[in-house]
Amino acid sequence: MRDEPTGITAELLLRAYASGIFPMAETAAAEDIFWVDPRWRGILPLDAFHVPRRLARSFRNENFDIRIDRDFPAVVRACGERPETWINPAIEALYCELHRMGYAHSVEIWSGEDLVGGLYGVALGGAFFGESMFSRRRDTSKFALIALVARLNAGGFRLLDTQFVTSHLTGFGAVEISRASYRDRLEAALAVPADFFALPRDAGRQRLLQLSTQTS
Repeated sequence: MRDEPTGITAELLLRAYASGIFPMAETAAAEDIFWVDPRWRGILPLDAFHVPRRLARSFRNENFDIRIDRDFPAVVRACGERPETWINPAIEALYCELHRMGYAHSVEIWSGEDLVGGLYGVALGGAFFGESMFSRRRDTSKFALIALVARLNAGGFRLLDTQFVTSHLTGFGAVEISRASYRDRLEAALAVPADFFALPRDAGRQRLLQLSTQTS
């Protein structure tokens, strides 16, 4: 379903997420935003998240810092810096407003003072709606995803919505479920109190791996 909304506010956007729909734009230059309600929805089961051994070794050993919400607007902008994107200025402004309200968060990978990867999404009840991710160096978006899943597991979240399933996410265990099944899971997750900051911001990488995954 794709219907053009009018007068979207951050509050309306939260109600949309709670109803199972989300907004996109056709391109970065598009003036309009439309609602999306996929027949098949991508999710990443938090109790079956999988990290390959090579990636786990890199996550433990490479030189980078994991930061939460240090520069949310920069993460959104970076996610939109690609040839094809659904992030236009209206989308960017809406999510930055959700961030100021405490609902939208970023997981960021830094090398010194350089932002080299990350992701952002929306936390509502026990559901986290992943919006987009980016990498400027190898594996940095994957590192952010590992850190996110650890944080969600520590905070009591029940649902990680990826909207769609990509080859990038399939390797971590992402699956497609029907719209009806998604809405059942969403309703159950929204009824659960969860805490995005239950895990300390400076949690060590081994702890993050332990919280996030099975490895193979």
